[in-house]
Amino acid sequence: MAKVVNPESWAAPKGYSNGMLMEPGRVLFVAGQVAWNGRCQIVSSEFSAQFRQALENVVTVVRDAGGQPQHIGRLTIYVTDKSQYLAETRKVGAAYREVMGKHFPAMALVEVKGLIEEGALIEIEATAVIPS
Repeated sequence: MAKVVNPESWAAPKGYSNGMLMEPGRVLFVAGQVAWNGRCQIVSSEFSAQFRQALENVVTVVRDAGGQPQHIGRLTIYVTDKSQYLAETRKVGAAYREVMGKHFPAMALVEVKGLIEEGALIEIEATAVIPS
């Protein structure tokens, strides 16, 4: 269902794909998810823990729609401080692999001034294509 699109003339990307061709199926747009639990409480002040929880929340929405992590074609990651992301790259990578396995969709990381939820350091939104 998902075909990685990385032009052969380009260097191989690390930790993401340049494109994902998803067919056939139903498109699911997942709203930005922060690192909160079922009671809308941020789970930690640690960046990598927030990353893991926000990504788990994205995958929970995808699963609830009948999909799996490999059906995610795109992730947009918003961070309030890219230096935190860079400082915890190893922990973030380990958390990513625990939640997503070796599936690397098209991704973008954007540093923002702030997020609407108090205490949130990261927010992740996704687009998935769920098999019909």
